[in-house]
Amino acid sequence: MLARSTTLRFDWLMIFLYFALVFIGWINIYSASLNDNASGYFDFSQIYGKQMLWIALSFFLIPFILAIDSKFYERFASVIYLISIVSLIGLFVFGKNIAGQTAWYSFGSFSIQPSEFVKAATALALAKYLSDIQTNLKEFRSQVNAFLILTVPMLLILLQPDPGSVLIYLAFFFPLYREGLSGLYLAVGATAAILFVVTLYTDNWWIVAIGILVIGVVAYFINRKRRPSLVKYTFIALAAIAFTFSVDYIFDNVFKQHHRDRFNIVLGKEVDERGIGYNTHQSEIAISNGGWFGRGWTEGTQTKGDFVPEQHTDYIFSTVGEEWGFIGSLTIILLFVGLITRIIFRAEKQKNQFARIYGYSAAAIIFVHFAVNISMVIGIFPTVGIPLPFISYGGSALWGFTILLFIFIKLDATNFHYT
Repeated sequence: MLARSTTLRFDWLMIFLYFALVFIGWINIYSASLNDNASGYFDFSQIYGKQMLWIALSFFLIPFILAIDSKFYERFASVIYLISIVSLIGLFVFGKNIAGQTAWYSFGSFSIQPSEFVKAATALALAKYLSDIQTNLKEFRSQVNAFLILTVPMLLILLQPDPGSVLIYLAFFFPLYREGLSGLYLAVGATAAILFVVTLYTDNWWIVAIGILVIGVVAYFINRKRRPSLVKYTFIALAAIAFTFSVDYIFDNVFKQHHRDRFNIVLGKEVDERGIGYNTHQSEIAISNGGWFGRGWTEGTQTKGDFVPEQHTDYIFSTVGEEWGFIGSLTIILLFVGLITRIIFRAEKQKNQFARIYGYSAAAIIFVHFAVNISMVIGIFPTVGIPLPFISYGGSALWGFTILLFIFIKLDATNFHYT
């Protein structure tokens, strides 16, 4: 049983935002999966019925998470992480292959995707390591150990293969940065991403190389009063040029054909509205059909006509856009922004470093999922198969995000510093 004093300390705003997003998710899953065979709201043979069952089970999961002593999560973070790693390894022996990915354990008509739970386990392990008194992210050894915690699950998930889920682990750079990791890592990563996209877009690496040289020379002369190192500037410029030179090789030999096609469609280099770009094109039509106030619940023509494949999963936001319009879409975005900022606000006021790091990790994971999914649905990011937290259909995803959030709510109730 939960002590009354602890219950009163729960952040009820976060809990309200969670239930609001889950409820909105279900009503849109209902609309996106409604068909002539449905016999009512509680038809568990239908997709929306299965999601309702997962939601109902979450109501039993939440009290269990909150009833556990908050010290348990810190004390056994490493054990939880190791168990999650074993669950990923076990997929290569007992996993079920679906759509070319060995990412699920199958139990009759239900399947569990362990990678959805590993995110919370990794957040716990990273928080445990970084809160250790011996850890200093200014030191190279500590950086390597922190990166190793992230790399192990990333490699196992990549082997499934599930590159979309691997992308989410970039979120952990935000808590790392908050805890002292040099901003150079973020700067290098952002610069590499920009150079990669610009080089692909122009199709001429040498134009990008000239641009890098010009920027380097200008930056050098702007900072000449500070006596910048010419050798350092030259090395950075040459490294950037070498990277742009390798972009075509990476794109042609590392990326798979469907990944290349998706990038080319987003960059406007290909138009394939009937092939690999079909989902995104139909999603854009659905959203544009919604206008300001939408066509009404279950009244979306694209949604009812099943024009957007798997609309109840990764493309659920297109249902929101079509049936609830700009106002409904904006409401969803504001709810996510509210939840993420609330987590960060509460994380920053934790008395315990472990709770703070975990809070930042949870906020970052939800943010990257939210940002990438919506960008994917509206056509400004390639399709990578990332669900919208609490909204998309899927029991594993719902439970994974529920565990991620409510562990922090428990930690917050114990460690929040009232001022």
